[in-house]
Amino acid sequence: MIDINNESGEQVDEQALVQLADFTLQQMRIHPQAEVSILLVDETAMTGYHERFMGEPGATDVLSFPMDELRPGSADGVSAEGILGDVVICPGYAAGQATLNGRSVDGEVQYLLVHGLLHLMGYDHGEPDEKRVMFGLNDRLIRDWSANKK
Repeated sequence: MIDINNESGEQVDEQALVQLADFTLQQMRIHPQAEVSILLVDETAMTGYHERFMGEPGATDVLSFPMDELRPGSADGVSAEGILGDVVICPGYAAGQATLNGRSVDGEVQYLLVHGLLHLMGYDHGEPDEKRVMFGLNDRLIRDWSANKK
């Protein structure tokens, strides 16, 4: 189940985000009954989350809060059922970095959603090898999603 709540005050294609989340979870072989929450917030709220949970000042683009530590499934089957967690995205912050990343604002928010979902599944980018794997997977999922929509 994918739940989305837009508290950002920004126009966001929520249906596309739910569809992208569903696509990503299917591609990563996450149990179809796994629960994910997507929360879109303004920069003030994101600053509060960033400072409270990460101990870092100011807003950021995306935060992930894993719950049951579900990991991607394999060719043998899907992950366990459970609560994957919460992804919090700040569309206002994303708008400021979209051009720098060569994406539209919607494209940036979508990229951040996949990024946040991958964090929920245990991916990280603290080390160069981890970064290469995670960002490569993020890029592939977005590319496949875009190709599937057409």
